Amino acid sequence: MDCEMVGTGPRGTRSELARCSIVGYHGDVVYDKYILPTNPVTDYRSRWSGIRKQDLRNATGFKEAQKEILKILSGKVVIGHAIHNDFKALGYFHPPALTRDTSRIPLLNKKAGIPVKEAASLKRLTKMLFSKDIQVGKNGHSSVEDAKATMELYKIVEPQWERTLASASEKQTPSPQQRNGLTGPPLPIPPTAP
Repeated sequence: MDCEMVGTGPRGTRSELARCSIVGYHGDVVYDKYILPTNPVTDYRSRWSGIRKQDLRNATGFKEAQKEILKILSGKVVIGHAIHNDFKALGYFHPPALTRDTSRIPLLNKKAGIPVKEAASLKRLTKMLFSKDIQVGKNGHSSVEDAKATMELYKIVEPQWERTLASASEKQTPSPQQRNGLTGPPLPIPPTAP
C-alpha cells in the first residue's frame, strides 16, 4: 500500500490523504483512487505527491474512501514503506502483527549494503536492490509505482523476515498460565475431605 498526501491548513503544513493505492502480492492493482481531503488544499505538493488540482475534481470523499480502504485492509497483512504515515493519513491503526514496514527491515538494508539501523528511502532501496529508478521526473511520485516497488522489496526478504517475526513472536507469547498470572508448575490440588 502507498498513499500520497497534500497539504491543508496554513502554509499546507497539515498532511491529508489525496490518493491511495493498494496492490496484491503479484503487483495487481486492488485499489487506486484519488481522495478529496476533508479540508481545503493549500499545497498540492505536486513535485512529491504527483497530485494536481484536476486530480481531485471528481475524487472520492475521504469518509467513503476510508471505509473502502479499511474493508480491504481488515484482517490482512499490510505492506508499505514508512507505512505509519499512510495509516496516520487514513486515521487508522493497523495491528502491528499484521504490518510489514519495508523501511524497518534490517535484512533489506543488509542486502542493499546500507547500515542496518539507517532508515533507507524506498527510492534508494529500489535502486540498490533492483537497479531500477522510481520517483523520477517532474510529475512526482506514483503511489501505484511505490506500492509495487514496496511489494517487490518485501518479497525478496519474505521467507527470512517471516521466520524472524515468527521466532520473536514465539519468544514473546506467554503460556496460558503466564497470561493468568501464574508461573512455574501448576499448584497441587488439595485432597477433598470425605
